[in-house]
Amino acid sequence: MTSVNPCSPEIPKARLEIEGMNAYSAPLEGRRKLLRLDFNENTIGPSPKVIEAIRNITSEEIAVYPEYKGLRKAFANNLNASLSLGSIVPNQIAIFNGVDAAIHSIFYAYGDRGKIFLTTTPTFGYYNPCANMQGMKIIEIPYEGRNFNFPLNQISLSLRNLKPKILIICNPNNPTGTSLEARRIIQLAQESPQTLIVIDELYEAFLGDSIIPIVNFDQTPNLIVLRSLSKTSGLAGLRIGFAIGHPEVIDRISRVTGPYDINSFAVTAAFAALGDQAYIDTYVAEVLKARSWIKTELSKEKIHHHLNSGNYFLLWPDQNPIAIEEHLKTSGILVRNMKNKHLIDGSLRVSIGTTDQMKLFLDMYKKAAKLLH
Repeated sequence: MTSVNPCSPEIPKARLEIEGMNAYSAPLEGRRKLLRLDFNENTIGPSPKVIEAIRNITSEEIAVYPEYKGLRKAFANNLNASLSLGSIVPNQIAIFNGVDAAIHSIFYAYGDRGKIFLTTTPTFGYYNPCANMQGMKIIEIPYEGRNFNFPLNQISLSLRNLKPKILIICNPNNPTGTSLEARRIIQLAQESPQTLIVIDELYEAFLGDSIIPIVNFDQTPNLIVLRSLSKTSGLAGLRIGFAIGHPEVIDRISRVTGPYDINSFAVTAAFAALGDQAYIDTYVAEVLKARSWIKTELSKEKIHHHLNSGNYFLLWPDQNPIAIEEHLKTSGILVRNMKNKHLIDGSLRVSIGTTDQMKLFLDMYKKAAKLLH
């Protein structure tokens, strides 16, 4: 037993908000060489062009600080081409070390102590810790009914009456797949100019209803859209995220980031990924095909599930979900337990990959359920 020296110096205290928090963490260790259906990543990896570009990185690129100014233009060009636009320009884009860093920067720039952060529940877990860091008051509006419908009336009422500083909508929502029409989002922003409205579009490729084609950031400067290269391009391990918005808002959230946050490997991979949209489109099409297949099969097998948009679904095993999760892991398949998550406790979230991967998952799931019956 280690004795405590009464004369030891006192550990420096952090800000009051930080002292009351726990570190945000996720079970990311030991996932290599398994079928990863637990974090909604691209399940087949990046484009061969990305691999080739990384292999060709020179020693000079490693030795010098990263250069990524041109990445804004490359991302703008990709958005404009893929969404049939011509309106997004580089000064409307900020680049981050993953969307998590973008979320953190938004709260750091705009989150005031005692002000209200409004969001939905259940949703992505990192929003609330960022609000807590700033000492904000968190108000969560639950999704509605068996189908987890978007609580539009309650959100509208809260915007009007509470005038929150920040609202974040994950669209489509992780983990329920709930989505709100793009035109409705624009309407919310127009009606609530006092609120910074952040639309997390990480899974939009699997929905096809982005607000970017219809937004005018001059008319709704309180709107920010988040995008990443993790879910479609297979770059989750390299951490690249983007925020799109009014240039003055983009400037403000960029003020609280470091000058060298994006490493040269990530920059090189991002350029290659953005230059191979055909690979992304093919992967998304395969996921949509697999989504249709697994939805049909789950209904046929009478497995309680919820599958809307996004590259994931929820299912509620008749057996102990922890036991099912562990059995799947021993079979080489990872899924995410939604234990203690509001409204979805007792469910498992399963990422959707290729059709063959979904066939393997369903086969292993049925074997686990039968074994544990």
